[in-house]
Amino acid sequence: MIEPLIQFENVTVVRSGRVALDDVSFRLTAQENVAILGPNGCGKSTLVKTIAGDLRSYAGQGQVRVAGQTRWNLFELRQQLGIVSNELQSICAKDVTGLDLAVSGLFGSYGVLTPYAVTEVDRAKALEALAFLDAAHLADRPTCEMSSGEGRRVLIARALINNPKSLLLDEPTTSLDMKSAHLLIRTLRKIAQAGTHIALVTHHVEEIIPEIRRVILLRRGKIFHDGPTEAVMTAENLSEVFEAEVRLERVCGRYRAVVEGEE
Repeated sequence: MIEPLIQFENVTVVRSGRVALDDVSFRLTAQENVAILGPNGCGKSTLVKTIAGDLRSYAGQGQVRVAGQTRWNLFELRQQLGIVSNELQSICAKDVTGLDLAVSGLFGSYGVLTPYAVTEVDRAKALEALAFLDAAHLADRPTCEMSSGEGRRVLIARALINNPKSLLLDEPTTSLDMKSAHLLIRTLRKIAQAGTHIALVTHHVEEIIPEIRRVILLRRGKIFHDGPTEAVMTAENLSEVFEAEVRLERVCGRYRAVVEGEE
């Protein structure tokens, strides 16, 4: 049996007096591409924060394991799991270059700090990661001068510099325009095809790339459905999860959802 990278066992999380996750159980291995899909307020952000170690206490019975550990240090686990989120991007919006931000992934910092001795090998790794994402031209540009899409690419390079087995992406196209979102989705396909597996947390069905073979639907803090993508991604399931009449279309392996009456 493959050891799960992320494992939730009957986890309940209460935030500000509200149950954000309610008796949630699932396992994700580092050998699968999976999407966790649901509307705003369904518990997705809490789930990501829990994995990232930002939430350490749980109300009720439950246990979270990352790489087999109930207490984990993401600095130590960065070769297992890379995390990219909008919150992380806001933290990193500083006057550091794209190259320095990418290199900082080796140290678990947000930009290169003076105590760390950055070698030419380190810089070469960062340049390689940026080039892989078609972002080499951002190496010398300050992150505060980058667009949202450019900054997202550099953050992904920061995560990939450690060659993680899996990449956890939280709402990756949020705040991106149509062209930037399209380019990022194409980049995610490239990453998945190169062998780094993806765990995608989103409310956009358009982000579910063909390489994703499993979908977990979240509804009101609970897992509503979990299974193969084609079995889970139905108009009936999405209508219940998003509490609206949804028509689902699929073109060239990609999904598109339309709320009836709002075209």
